[in-house]
Amino acid sequence: MSDSSSRTPAGTTHFGFRTVAETEKAGLVRDVFDSVAGKYDLMNDLMSVGIHRLWKATFLDMLRPRPDQVLLDVGGGTGDIAFGWKKRGGGPVTVCDINREMLAVGRDRAFDRNLSGGLTWVCGNAESLPLPDRSVDRYTIAFCLRNVTHWDAALAEAYRVLKPGGRFMCLEFSHVVVPGLREAYDAYSFQVLPRVGEMVTGNRDAYQYLVESIRKFPPQGELAAMIAEAGFERVSVRNLSAGIAAIHSGWRV
Repeated sequence: MSDSSSRTPAGTTHFGFRTVAETEKAGLVRDVFDSVAGKYDLMNDLMSVGIHRLWKATFLDMLRPRPDQVLLDVGGGTGDIAFGWKKRGGGPVTVCDINREMLAVGRDRAFDRNLSGGLTWVCGNAESLPLPDRSVDRYTIAFCLRNVTHWDAALAEAYRVLKPGGRFMCLEFSHVVVPGLREAYDAYSFQVLPRVGEMVTGNRDAYQYLVESIRKFPPQGELAAMIAEAGFERVSVRNLSAGIAAIHSGWRV
């Protein structure tokens, strides 16, 4: 079940299956994640039966952190990618997220794990990053790009802040490529996830939005083409769990 190809009137965009003014989406997304920040990581484990941890491990293995590399992790408020980067020997990390509540959770988790050194937490928008041109070696965005109002603007900003030779990597829910599994996944997504979200966080609407936002996100090939249009080269796609999630990679040369 995919509706990513549908278009909205000028000046509007998708917020799940709703059509809203472009100027409203960032605030709506901020409200969703502020409301579930404290239970966000628990819900990730429950929703994916822990599989998201394997996806992130694969993502970090592909990233190959090095101590001489600077990472910008966009939308990584609670810190999973940043912590994995540091544990694998990566250099300084800036975590940039539009949600202050998510950043607060991430800072607390870093303190609890003794991982505060080399980590900077910044509240900012993926479409207008508060970083200089050509200032980072690696740019990651995990389970965030679909929440951005203008995907092309976020990709342009990723290209801007990366140094020549830098790598862009995106981990995101995607479109299942196995027909039989697709129907089962849709049934689970629409019938189970919002109920679990309501029981755990008290916010059913947040997880209804999550399910709908995945269906509005471009399939793998379309997103790869957008990354190439932003200027990245050697664009590649790796499906995870039959396309439930996918890793997109590109290089700034």
